[in-house]
Amino acid sequence: MTLWAIAAKILRPANCLSASGRFPPSEMPLRYNQEAGSKKSMGRDLSKLGYEEFLGELKERIRNAQVRAALAVNRELILLYWQIGQEILQRQQHQGWGAKVINRLATDLRKAFPDIKGFSARNLLYMRAFAEAYPDEQIVQQVVALIPWGHNVRILDAVKVPEERMWYIQQTIQYGWSRNILIHQMDSQLFRRQGSAITNFSRVLPDPQSELAQQVIKNPYSFDFLSLGKEALERELETALIQHIREFLLELGVGFSFVGSQYPLVVDGREYRIDLLFYHFRLHCFVVIDLKVVEFEPEFSGKMNFYVSAVDDILRGADDKPTIGIILCRTKSKTVAEYALRDVHKPIGISTYHMGTPLPEEFQMSLPAIEALEEEMEAIAAEVEQSLASQEAEQLSLFADPATFDEE
Repeated sequence: MTLWAIAAKILRPANCLSASGRFPPSEMPLRYNQEAGSKKSMGRDLSKLGYEEFLGELKERIRNAQVRAALAVNRELILLYWQIGQEILQRQQHQGWGAKVINRLATDLRKAFPDIKGFSARNLLYMRAFAEAYPDEQIVQQVVALIPWGHNVRILDAVKVPEERMWYIQQTIQYGWSRNILIHQMDSQLFRRQGSAITNFSRVLPDPQSELAQQVIKNPYSFDFLSLGKEALERELETALIQHIREFLLELGVGFSFVGSQYPLVVDGREYRIDLLFYHFRLHCFVVIDLKVVEFEPEFSGKMNFYVSAVDDILRGADDKPTIGIILCRTKSKTVAEYALRDVHKPIGISTYHMGTPLPEEFQMSLPAIEALEEEMEAIAAEVEQSLASQEAEQLSLFADPATFDEE
């Protein structure tokens, strides 16, 4: 039985399809007059009766039921794993059970439930670590159980600080991160970088816009997907970021939409060009990014102040919030940056970035092109993700199928 079949079985809304795929007689949405007219006239009659709207609503209700069922099954699975881990932990602590009990349990559980994956010794150890990391069952029920087991395992492996763990869980729930994106964000230390840029937002933006904007900007930004040397020019950095726009948008974070590069603004008959222009759909404002390949200098804030003012006057709509400027430099002095923003009344943030170290030229010549590597890695990642998702769905469906337990 598939997970979505379970969804239809567990959460079938009123007037929805029955398990046989047909409407029960008492719930038939429309009755057809088989003796009336041609198929063409029948189509017109159905249209008048609102059939397409009804079909659309029905599809949406089924999809919602599928999602609710998947979440419910996942929550039960996570709670089961937590309870198993808690029992193992308590018996080892209070009854003197040794480490070898894990292997014995794995053997006996797999013998009792041969069709259910997830009872390996390695996974039982993760269950124990899971229960130890989250001793409060209520927190597990309300928060931790809302993300898949595979995500929880990756967080257990990568993050040791409880506050940081909970932050990654909440971000995964809020933004729907896949396993690969979660791993990337943890590898790049997103928790430590989020909201740490130097800005004047708290002084020039009202609440809660100032707090939201502060959390949007990172410090430093990780451009490890680029391999430019230290001698790279600003235009080369800009071009490289545009060529890797998907990775760049992922690093910028949720909500950024790319508007253009070298975006022209005409002020008093003279044309000025912005390095990168974005619109942020959560902040409801334009975001101007000025790229610098050198250390921050105080005059950079004056130039950004001009850009932000121009965008506010030329591009900002009636419903848009004030435009925000981000100055990205290779390095910065915290004191100099704070002085530079002290009397600036437009919202501006100053942050740094780091890039991957380029290989020596003789090694670069012997390697395949970056594009070829990216295509191959994407194909491998998609295959692995599909395999993991398939295994997880199979595991969830087995837990949700009553027949699995009846056989035992």
